[in-house]
Amino acid sequence: MNCPACGTAMTEMTVGNVKVQACKGGCGGLWFDEWQLGKVDQPDQSAGEALLNIPQNPAVKVDQNQRRKCPRDRDIVMMRHFWSVKRDVVVDECPKCEGIFLDPGELAGIRADYKSDAERHQAAKAYYDEMFDKQLAGMLRPTLLGPGARGRSGCARRDSNPRPSAPEADALSN
Repeated sequence: MNCPACGTAMTEMTVGNVKVQACKGGCGGLWFDEWQLGKVDQPDQSAGEALLNIPQNPAVKVDQNQRRKCPRDRDIVMMRHFWSVKRDVVVDECPKCEGIFLDPGELAGIRADYKSDAERHQAAKAYYDEMFDKQLAGMLRPTLLGPGARGRSGCARRDSNPRPSAPEADALSN
């Protein structure tokens, strides 16, 4: 398997019960097959320590703006997205095999974000509560809504697909 960032042949490493592909002597990136990153993404998971300092070749230059292809299926372009709601680490993920490629330093950033899964879930819940409960409710204008249309939060809601009343429906079908 070749590194999706620099093309160097990757080396399989086993740390604890996790197998990863490391770009040793290349850019220093890491490839995690589906579900493997979750076994080393928290500071209390000691197996991840061994993956924080992969030997790099300073002569290898990587274009961070270039879209990357999955090393398992070269026909698939990986998606680039934020790892968490903190939006401080961007990862490359294959939409087909769900493997994840990390550039050097990204695993350290991921491990520093949250101490536990519970803390990560709490942060995600707070983020989505803010996003959907407060911001979206504030976007709705009562003047655009029908009379008496109220959501569970007490905010008026707009029916984006109004249905005709029974007499109107009968008239439309004739």
